[in-house]
Amino acid sequence: MSLANLRPALEEKKVVFGTERALKALKSEKVEELFISKNCPIDLKERLIKYAKIKEVLVTELKESNDELGALCKKPFSVNVCYII
Repeated sequence: MSLANLRPALEEKKVVFGTERALKALKSEKVEELFISKNCPIDLKERLIKYAKIKEVLVTELKESNDELGALCKKPFSVNVCYII
């Protein structure tokens, strides 16, 4: 998949980072789209996808690693998961 939806959201500051925050948001908040890095741990990826299906949230599995995703998001740390609110 692509980062086409992520880049404009980053500019508008509508992107939230973090695994735990993503899990909580999928259970309680409105999540527009979920982005998962290619090297996200499988058990975590499965949990995220399960909750996203329940809430009918679009999941984009990226071809970028967590380090690359962190750099693309201009963060000084790796990012396994981020989502658009």
